[in-house]
Amino acid sequence: MKARHQKRAFATRPSDPDDWVRTPDHRPNNGAKADLFTARLTIDVTPELRGRIKVAAFHRGVTVADMLRDLLFREFPDSSGDAT
Repeated sequence: MKARHQKRAFATRPSDPDDWVRTPDHRPNNGAKADLFTARLTIDVTPELRGRIKVAAFHRGVTVADMLRDLLFREFPDSSGDAT
């Protein structure tokens, strides 16, 4: 008979979400470009919107990921050092 493994509990909610979000992932660095961007963000979009995004990236000569990163950097600039 096999021994039962203990069930893993859900993680508790962090007391300081800003520190939790800014904590870097501990992943090995293999020198790939993707290592510069270690956080993955998944969103749901309609197939039509996905198609429009892909066509726009193609016309601009960039990847969808690079285009969306640029958009997110513009919309959410680094606010470190701001007094707000």
